[in-house]
Formats: sequence, C-alpha cells, structure tokens
Amino acid sequence: MTPHSPSLRLAMLAAAVLFGGGAASAPASEVAPRTPRGSQLQATGSARPFLAGRLAATEADTGLAADYLLTALRLDPDNVEILNQAFVAAVLDGRADALRLARRLPDNPVAGLLLLGSEGLAGRWDRAEARARAQPRQGATAPLIPALTAWTQAGRNQTDQALATLRPQIEQGRFRALNALHGALIAEQAGRMREAERLVRIAVADQPDPTLRLAIIGAGILNRAGRTADANRLLDQVAGNGDEVSLAASEPMRATILASRAVNSPIEGVAEAYVALAGALRAQGGTEPAMILSRLALRLRPGFGPSLLLISDALTEEGRHEPALDMLGQIRADDPLHGVAALRRAGLLDLLDRPDEAIALLQEQAARFSAMPQPLVRLGDILRRRNRFPEAAAAYDQALGRVATPGERDWPLFYARGISRERTGDWPAAEADLQRALQLAPEQPYVLNYLGYSWADQGLNLDQARAMLVRAVELRPQDGNIADSLGWALFRLGDLPGALEWLEKAVELEPRNATITDHLGDAYWVAGRPREAEFQWRRALTMELEPGEGARIEAKLLGGLPVNAVPAALRP
Repeated sequence: MTPHSPSLRLAMLAAAVLFGGGAASAPASEVAPRTPRGSQLQATGSARPFLAGRLAATEADTGLAADYLLTALRLDPDNVEILNQAFVAAVLDGRADALRLARRLPDNPVAGLLLLGSEGLAGRWDRAEARARAQPRQGATAPLIPALTAWTQAGRNQTDQALATLRPQIEQGRFRALNALHGALIAEQAGRMREAERLVRIAVADQPDPTLRLAIIGAGILNRAGRTADANRLLDQVAGNGDEVSLAASEPMRATILASRAVNSPIEGVAEAYVALAGALRAQGGTEPAMILSRLALRLRPGFGPSLLLISDALTEEGRHEPALDMLGQIRADDPLHGVAALRRAGLLDLLDRPDEAIALLQEQAARFSAMPQPLVRLGDILRRRNRFPEAAAAYDQALGRVATPGERDWPLFYARGISRERTGDWPAAEADLQRALQLAPEQPYVLNYLGYSWADQGLNLDQARAMLVRAVELRPQDGNIADSLGWALFRLGDLPGALEWLEKAVELEPRNATITDHLGDAYWVAGRPREAEFQWRRALTMELEPGEGARIEAKLLGGLPVNAVPAALRP
C-alpha cells in the first residue's frame, strides 16, 4: 500500500481512455468533443474552481474535486472539458449530479452505462437495451455488451431471447465464463434450474481456479438445482486457499451462500455485470476505472458487498483510510464478504492508530470463525508491529492450533511467531520456528535472511549462516537489509574486505536504516578508518533507533568500538 497512489486526475484520464477505447494519451476532455480552443474560462469566472478541482483531484480528494468542478460547471455550463471532468468526479464521489450530467454526454461510454442502469431502475428495459447496444464495440466495456443486453431482455421476461443473445459468446467467445455465469443467473430467474446448472458448470469448467464470486454464485445455483455435494466442493476450492477470502466460503457463511440467490432481479444482474468488469480491471491494475464501475453498481444495488469492497480497496490505495473504513462498515453481517471486510477494517483501524478497536474486532472474528486461523494471524501481525511480542506469539500459537497439517503456504506463520519469540528473548523456540519455516519454504529469502542474520549476530553456525545469506542475496539482490545481513556475517567471520563491500552496498540501498549504518561504522573502525566510522555512527544517531541503541552508539563515539565487539578473527 502506498500513500502516493495514482491521483484522481489520473483516474479521470484513465477512465476516459479505458471507457472510450481511445489512445493512451487521450485526455479526459476527449470523451466528448472539445470546446472551441481558447474557451473563456477566466471570463466566466470558472477558472479558479476548475483549477481548484483539478488540484483536489491530484490529492485524491473526490469530495472536494466534485464540489469545485461542479461549481466551475455552473459558472461555465457549456464547457465540455469541465463537463466531462465534473461528471467523472461526481461518479467517483457517488454524487446524484452524475445522472444529470450523464444526459448531456451522449457519446461518453461511462455516461451510457449510468443511463442504462437508470432506465432499468425505472423499468424502461427497451431503452436500457438500446443503451447496451450503443456501447462501443472496442474498449474496456465491450465484453459486457452481451451480458448487459441479455439482462435488459430478461427485464422484459424474454428469457429465450436473453439466452440466445449469450449463446454465441458461451459457445466460442473469449469471455465464456462471464457469459455462461450470467446465462445461469438469467435461467435461474426464470426457474429453469437444469439450464442454470448446465451453464454454471460451463463457467466453472472454464475457470479451474474459481474466483470467490464465481464460487458463491455457482454454489448457490448448484445447491438449488439439487447438487449440494458439488456446491460444497466448489466452495471447498476457495476455502482451501488459505487467504482472507477463504473466510467467505467457510462454515459460518455456507448456509447463507447455499440458500440465498446472489442475484434477485435483472437490475441486480446489471450491477453484477458492472462489478465483474470492475474486478477484472482491478486485477490488471486499473484501480480507478474499477472504482467508477463499482460506483455505478452501487447506484443500482445499494449495500452490494463486492462494490463496497472494491471501492474500499481503491480508497485505501489512495491513502483515504477513513472513507475506506466507512465503505467496509456498510457490508451487512449476513453478507459472505463480511468476514473479509472485518479483517480489512482491522487493518485500517491499525493504520489509523486505533489498535484497541482493531484487536477487539479481530478477537470477535476469531470467535465467529472458530476453525479459521486468519483472524488470529492478523491479530498477531498487529501486535507484533506494535512491539507487543509476547501477545503476538500467543496469537500465532492459537492460529497454528487451527492448522491441522501445516504446509508450504503456512511458512509465514512460523516465521512471524519465530520473530515474536526471538524478540521476547526465547531464542531456542524462535530458532525452531525459523527452521520449520525454512523447511516449509527452503527458498524463502526472508526466512534465510532472518535465521542467517540471527546466527551471525550471535556468532553461531557462521559458515551455514553465510551460505544462507549468499542465497538470500541472490534471490533479493536489491534488498538492503539482506545485503547488510551478509555483510555482517562476513564481518563476524573475519572477512573484512567482503564485509565492507556488502555493508557499503547495504547503506546505498537503505540510507536511512540506523542498524545498517551502525554496522558499517563498526567495520570502518576495525579497518582502521576511525573518522569514517564516527561519521557513520553520528549518522545513525539521527535515525530511528531501537530502545537502548542510542546510548550504545554514543559510547562508541567516546571510546571507539569495544574490543569484545570485534570478531576474534579481526583482533590484533
């Protein structure tokens, strides 16, 4: 997660390109024709709010951007550039103004999708179908045209026609799984469960590693078609992957998934189509277009969990943690995504420096999902980051108690518990955990680094530590911490030229790391370069230090590196 994710201004540009099918350099204003060159922004008084809106957009403040851009548009209502940017800002911020502006943008694909949904909500499915068919045949929205058209036909109870619209795509189209899944939903709406089952099986067969949404929809249809065992096997595939989404397919949520329809009306089907494309774009790095589509889906289906989750992810990437938290809080307790949302809420609460709320939430989820380790793993992670190492180790203990047979994917759990135990002073237990993590993932550079460095720092197993750290550097050559570990191991082994080479490289890669800088100072001192050593030690004092490290470094500045801190192989 980075606080400097692409700005809302870039979101507007990306939306224009992705939804307009234009060249990658096309600005947002080219979604519709430009105003005449030299339009009188200043004369109309719109320049200041327009520029303020663009500035707010670069800061990813959708609310302020929409306020200013809508103000600029009121002052200059015929300026198409302002109109387009105000429209996208209104969509991104969930404003009602977006619908009014969409009617003024007949050639804008995003506006077309918004208006399609509006016609569907009003029951004007013939007009909605016209909107679907008017979507560009190239660009990001093109894959949705068959599904959207089919849903508009289903809205008029024309099931045969809807399924006929999808059939060519299901038989030989590029997006077979997407269209088969929507065909299954349409067939289920009409009570044609045999056809719904057949189409779901096509969708699942086309996606051997099913997404969570496919598993939820497919399992529900299979169960209602009398194929409960197959439904559970599909959910088992998702629940067995070990990550946070496995909570959604775990036992506490299964009864809801199997009993409830994922889509209850044609308008919800349209929302489902928007979110399907949003998820695909999000997976390809298209965060802002995914947010636009998710906003459109949320207009059609308030409280829709997948939309709320995608919007929250986008807001989190922009560093807008409070609104991201608010989005997650709107996901209902009976939604299969509620457990996933709770884990993400806990992470946001921790980022917002509200650890007590995060811990309480994770404890609640650990009790709710009593067989699942994920809430306890997240709890341990938060406690460890906050230097509450004994509590973190206890949380990891409980999490491992829920893992019947640890496998390769469980190495992070042993690694994290090993770190927590090492920081509490229980090295034998920490060493056992780190070795178990390495046994599960022999080529994991972080485990090789942590165990190798710990051994080197204690003067233990130095040859083995060096070999492990050499391999870790090969796997992560640009990681300053790993370069430091190798340099420090070489220092402890008495290889001063090798130690200096790697410690200097480590400082280049991590110039603000106090421990690495301190290590380089020690090596310079032993190499007979006291001024350079003192310079590095003084630099280290300006950085973030572990408790007690400042006094130890200041003592070296007064009296040099103690003899007992010099490796035996390097003593005179």
